Amino acid sequence: MRVRDRLRISPATQQLLSRALSLALIGLLAVGIERGNVGIIVNSGVAILVTQLPALLERDYGITLDPALTLWITSAAFFHALGTVGLPGSEENFYVTIWWWDHFTHALSSSVVAAVGYTTVRALDEHTDEISIPSRFMFVFLLLFVMAFGVLWEVIEFSITLAASATGNDTILTQFGLSDTMLDLVFDAIGAIIVAIWGTAHLTGVVGHVETLLDRQSQ
Repeated sequence: MRVRDRLRISPATQQLLSRALSLALIGLLAVGIERGNVGIIVNSGVAILVTQLPALLERDYGITLDPALTLWITSAAFFHALGTVGLPGSEENFYVTIWWWDHFTHALSSSVVAAVGYTTVRALDEHTDEISIPSRFMFVFLLLFVMAFGVLWEVIEFSITLAASATGNDTILTQFGLSDTMLDLVFDAIGAIIVAIWGTAHLTGVVGHVETLLDRQSQ
């Protein structure tokens, strides 16, 4: 049974939550502008763009995500952006004041990345007989895919932090050191494992949409 079914959250409620989080992101962007905080502005702006991906996929490619998947993507974007803000009146954001926030957002975001990799590879597997991907290899692929993306993200974080330090500016991404980077990669792997275990139950519909798109393009 799907998690959404166990929790008994209706599609209408899922859509409402996604819209609420999207509106909250606009509020976070306004907070960043009011504070003159580049980190909040950039992270909230990127998060807002990410929340537009489901509508973009449906409009341009005919790939319809169900409300639960849209909420999943929106939640990952929202919690990352929220972490850069923190409590009102505080100079420290949640990434600094809440020890588990960085790990939580890494696991959530990496699960979205894993879902993209899973959906793409499964759709290719169904689309052509020239590609055959055993279920055991799919598990390994997701781990490698997410870990590679995670390493790339850590390099980007480290580079941005160094550039900000060299120019005397505030960094837009938080980098806490090598031990934190290793923990981030562990939680990236956890996100990948979650998708590897429950991907079939939650992503079958979008896999079918992507397969249909590939079939149309190959005709």
